[in-house]
Amino acid sequence: MTLFRLDASIRSDGSHSRQVADLVEQEWRAVHPDGGVVRRDVGTAPLPSDAWAAAVSAAQVSPEERTPAQVRAAALATLLADELIGADALLFAVPLYNYGVSQHFKGWVDLVATEPRMSPGREPALAGKPAVLVTVRGGAYGPGTPREGWDHATPWMRRILADLWQLDLRVVEAELTLVGVNPALDELRDLAARKRREAEDLARAHGRELASRRVAA
Repeated sequence: MTLFRLDASIRSDGSHSRQVADLVEQEWRAVHPDGGVVRRDVGTAPLPSDAWAAAVSAAQVSPEERTPAQVRAAALATLLADELIGADALLFAVPLYNYGVSQHFKGWVDLVATEPRMSPGREPALAGKPAVLVTVRGGAYGPGTPREGWDHATPWMRRILADLWQLDLRVVEAELTLVGVNPALDELRDLAARKRREAEDLARAHGRELASRRVAA
């Protein structure tokens, strides 16, 4: 059994998305102690910024006509797709940045989508594969909050992972991670602690479920 894990936080230490995703991975490892984990860290080791454009243009010419940059980009897209397709379960840890999706995660998705097996309009190569998305927000964006609707990342990620790629997706959402950092949020300390416990409990539950699920027939 193989778990693919992607991290998109730009921090290696103190990253809340990594911490919550660690709980998912721990539960998966408890069931599959001999399983392998394929890691792709696009936060601290971003993909080349020109790879997507080069891969798109590479698809418009024959392999013999490709420039060295196009060859490298197409090969990287194939590698990224292989990592996904070859795994039995998938884990994504992606924080909310400036109310939108991480540019590193978006760049990764764009490049993956250039690979013929993953391109839109084809039968999804990942259909039915079990996956967990961990997403973390510094503030609160739920119903009734001042910034309700400002999270423009989570709906987009659901569209890609669940609707376009047709993964069997579970989502863990953690909020108010800037409590203790931003003084304006100090009065929400108790609420933040409760939400963190709930997110961690859900991460453990989804991790156990991820370990037991199989690709739908």
